[in-house]
Amino acid sequence: MTAHRRYWLLKSEPSAFSWNDLWTAPKRTTSWDGVRNFQARNFMRDDMRTSDLAFFYHSSADPTAIMGVCEIVRAGYPDDTAFDSHSHHFDPKSDLKKPTWYMVDIRAVKPFPHPLTLERLRAERGLAQMVLLKRGSRLSVQPVTEPEWEIVNRIATSD
Repeated sequence: MTAHRRYWLLKSEPSAFSWNDLWTAPKRTTSWDGVRNFQARNFMRDDMRTSDLAFFYHSSADPTAIMGVCEIVRAGYPDDTAFDSHSHHFDPKSDLKKPTWYMVDIRAVKPFPHPLTLERLRAERGLAQMVLLKRGSRLSVQPVTEPEWEIVNRIATSD
């Protein structure tokens, strides 16, 4: 039996890496590196699989919004930026033999016709339990349920 597709939301500050950066990257693909939160790391290391889909979310932006959909094209593997002393994601405690930090590769699939703002998401009754909308939610990698995925896609194309 094959595992079912899972859904995610990936947050990035557009000043660090934007939807446009992903859309214009070679093959619209990049590694999702530099995550330094253990829960987010665990999602990437243990749960994300090739062909899973994710919303790309601009955080610390005006407005904060989901910009489009991307696909996981390589499952979790050690984040080499943790071992690179010239990287701003360098972690001197990281061990090549027992990596602490992981990353995945993502590919842009489609932009939304317009950014789907946090305000608009909060107005949708069916999204009340979405991790993104919970008070204090700051994870840069978070799960999205299948019903939430369907609602967000529906309102992204109907608004």
